[in-house]
Amino acid sequence: MTDQNSEQYRIDEGMEVTLHFTLKLEDGTVVDSTRDKAPATFQVGDGNLPPGFEHPMKGMSAGESATFEITPEHAFGQHNPQNIQRLKRDDFGEEPLELGTVMSFADPGGGELPGVISAIEGEMVDVDFNHPLAGRTLTFEVEVLDVKPATTH
Repeated sequence: MTDQNSEQYRIDEGMEVTLHFTLKLEDGTVVDSTRDKAPATFQVGDGNLPPGFEHPMKGMSAGESATFEITPEHAFGQHNPQNIQRLKRDDFGEEPLELGTVMSFADPGGGELPGVISAIEGEMVDVDFNHPLAGRTLTFEVEVLDVKPATTH
């Protein structure tokens, strides 16, 4: 007995998608996953997922699973040396600084921008504002749980 409403919607613009995903690095290290928590729900094109992640899922429907390889150009971009800023040690006040520490900085638009301390040389500190996954080819595993027309509020 089939429910009239259970026609298979496919992932496309204007659809709300609920899925489980796992994001892995080239070596299989898991970067992010919803497997051990609630599934993720997003609206196609709402900016929650980079287009490079949304695009390969187009046409999938509930119950389907797939694995995609996403190149840096379609994920978080290539690592850009111009995104590394050299700041004075004094700019950090009394905060103890360690390599690899992620700190939050104000961006010109008043938002927050995460930066990673990539070098400490005497009174100078290099902060890398590249996305931590820039330059990485990622494996994106998805299991689509639900696809339905998005409701506008």
